[in-house]
Amino acid sequence: MLYLEERRQVLNTAREISKTGMVMGTWGNVSARSADDLMVITPSGVNYDSLTIEDMVVVDSSNKVVEGNFQPSSETPLHMRIYQKRPDVNAVVHVHSLYAAAFAVARKSIPVILEETAQVIGHEVPVADYALCGSNALAETVVKTLGEDKKAVLLANHGVLAVGFSMEEALRICYIIEKTARVAIYARGIGEINCLPEAEIVELNQKFKSYGQPKKPAL
Repeated sequence: MLYLEERRQVLNTAREISKTGMVMGTWGNVSARSADDLMVITPSGVNYDSLTIEDMVVVDSSNKVVEGNFQPSSETPLHMRIYQKRPDVNAVVHVHSLYAAAFAVARKSIPVILEETAQVIGHEVPVADYALCGSNALAETVVKTLGEDKKAVLLANHGVLAVGFSMEEALRICYIIEKTARVAIYARGIGEINCLPEAEIVELNQKFKSYGQPKKPAL
């Protein structure tokens, strides 16, 4: 079986986004970059609760199945296009979380209103122009909106997509986006939304890169 570790990461993340309610049914999708210009992605239309590691699909750069018994996610062209354009990205997580989806329907960017939003993401989450799900047009508008360094984008009338150097990072971004969107909606009901100053967003984001305990030298 090809790419066991990548399969495991994709499967575990797919189960988590289902368990936490960031997707319902068979919506959403997860992928990981693998060697030789291939990627591992969730299958299309298979319930997350029944997925096994063997069900993950390996796809090549032309979106053809290399290994797997199921058809890959309908968003395979989108994931592959991101990997082709962004060599810094090794994982993509696409969810339909409620509060982020509300911003996507309103076609409003999610602002940087929390310190953790600044730390983990470092920019407002912009909205990609609407395009039909699974289409090459969607892949192109998402890649264009992500640009060279953005970590997440809203898909108009659809949901949110996050990218990361690791699967852990991409999943964390999804969680922070959903919390930020929720707080923004609540805050707007109380009064106005106050964004963090740009200089502080940059500073917080830079500091977070070295956040945590320093690594201890090997004994």
